[in-house]
Amino acid sequence: MHDHVVIVTGSEPLGARAVAAVGPSSILIAADGGLDHALAAGLTPAHLVGDLDSVSAAGLAWAKAHAIVERHPTDKDRTDTELAVERAASLDPGRLTMISGGGDRLDHTFAAIGALGSPVLTSIPVVEAWWGGQHLRVLHGPSRTTIRTRPGYGISLLALHGGCTGVSITGTRWVLDRVDLAPMAGHGVSNLAEATDVEITVVLGVLTVFVERPEVSA
Repeated sequence: MHDHVVIVTGSEPLGARAVAAVGPSSILIAADGGLDHALAAGLTPAHLVGDLDSVSAAGLAWAKAHAIVERHPTDKDRTDTELAVERAASLDPGRLTMISGGGDRLDHTFAAIGALGSPVLTSIPVVEAWWGGQHLRVLHGPSRTTIRTRPGYGISLLALHGGCTGVSITGTRWVLDRVDLAPMAGHGVSNLAEATDVEITVVLGVLTVFVERPEVSA
């Protein structure tokens, strides 16, 4: 079992917040072209996974010399990120973090974040991501968690993987108590933290929690 596994994916350079989420003992898995962004940020993945149609020639050469390369056919039913998630789950981590600089294709964004709802991750205590500058947590119900924030932080709850049952949140301006969230409905969007500890519960379903740090005026 590994304490922390990090997946690097996406088509954009990694931001500082994403890179800061990687600790000295984290095991890194790069999904295809995510390897180049990892190396550019000074990170050294231990695994490269995917069909390898996006990684640069220099990046692939580096991986062959320094990492475990898991190459899949181009004609496949799963995305490179989904394959990386499966590899991460096989390492039985206590915490899984996906990091990405983001990208301009919504289908890729939805598919990547959607991969964090995979049933293979149900037993992992902490599943999270940094997508661009946005931090998110994915709760596989039944689950209860405390998110450390500050007053004024934005908190949004979305049922991205199908409906969620028994969703509660306290420590925010608007409290929810055992409500049901329909898929992609806005009932839990744009809440505000009023405490340093925000308590969130979901009884059934996969709940995605978006945490947004407010911009600081100059």
